[in-house]
Amino acid sequence: MRKLVASMLMTLDGVVENQHLWTVPFRSEESQTYKLDELFASDALLLGRVTYQLLAAAWPGASGAYGERINRMPKYVPTSTLQEAEWNATFMKDKVAEEVTRLKQEPGQDILIFGSSELIRSLMQEDLIDEYRLMIFPIVVGTGKRLFSGEGPQKEFTLAQSHTFSSGVVVLTYEPQRKEKGIATNHP
Repeated sequence: MRKLVASMLMTLDGVVENQHLWTVPFRSEESQTYKLDELFASDALLLGRVTYQLLAAAWPGASGAYGERINRMPKYVPTSTLQEAEWNATFMKDKVAEEVTRLKQEPGQDILIFGSSELIRSLMQEDLIDEYRLMIFPIVVGTGKRLFSGEGPQKEFTLAQSHTFSSGVVVLTYEPQRKEKGIATNHP
């Protein structure tokens, strides 16, 4: 069974939007290598509509290992508004949770979600995300969209891994605790 991995860049105060404004001073070769390895450990992308449109406008035709990989990967996009799929995308029009469950049951590598905070929150409610990789940047921006809005039921997580870059950026990898018959477990 494939893992569904939510990968998110965020500030120390939890903001996830306008990343181009606050990530640049912290970019390093080691963080780029980490993101390249993350992409190559996956063989499909699940993207929210807005993230898909932003990436589809920027990445087609990109070269290098990262560009070539992201351009070849199949992309799955839940949307009720887009009509013409481009950039190797398939649109999910109905029953997104069922479609994602089906994708997870197919053989292959991880399915990676980039950005797409609304999609992540909706899939979190369905307990479909197996791993959260939060790349936290040592900056506070004060205002902006946050991944965790405080809505919905309480969720508990187990820290599975942490990685610190010399820039001060930290990647915290969490797995959701799932309850089976009254017993908490970290297994999907």
